[in-house]
Amino acid sequence: MASTERDAPQDAAQLLAAGEGRMHKTVEALQHDLAAIRTGRAHPALVEHLRVAYYGTPTPLNQLASISVPEARVLVIQPWDRSMLSEIEKTIQRSDLGITPNNDGSLIRLVLPLLSEERRRELVRQVKRKVEEHKVALRNVRRDVVEALRDMERHKAISEDEQRRAGEHMQKTTESLSEELEQVGRQKEAEILEA
Repeated sequence: MASTERDAPQDAAQLLAAGEGRMHKTVEALQHDLAAIRTGRAHPALVEHLRVAYYGTPTPLNQLASISVPEARVLVIQPWDRSMLSEIEKTIQRSDLGITPNNDGSLIRLVLPLLSEERRRELVRQVKRKVEEHKVALRNVRRDVVEALRDMERHKAISEDEQRRAGEHMQKTTESLSEELEQVGRQKEAEILEA
């Protein structure tokens, strides 16, 4: 019985660590999602997630071409296989980027037009939606961990005090990372609103 009591806090600690890991991945996922939202500046993340049909297989663009930013509002996509130029061009045209690709036969140049005020407001709303979606994901992780802790307490794997302390720890972590999500969102909004 004594060895079981010694092992139980380990289980609670592992549960908390796994929950925190999932929460940190949520923050990383938001950063990745927001990188794909267009601002006034060119950034490879705008297009690298696009899936191009490469011999019938949807493949991320960054695995088919080098993507560079020679100027603040210009992206250059240079495929390693030139026969993919037209397929990459079609994929960009079908995407929701709203940018017309310029294919010169060896590379594709994307010139980002200046954003209208209306488009900026729409992008800011999109950022707010993404931040809220990820905050919901954080709360879901917290809920899952707290429920698992309650189960452990019901099965006498941990004490009521341990369950309460671990629950409070998860709440503090959730609040801290929720604020971090807000900060990431504010930074992206500032980039979008920048003239």
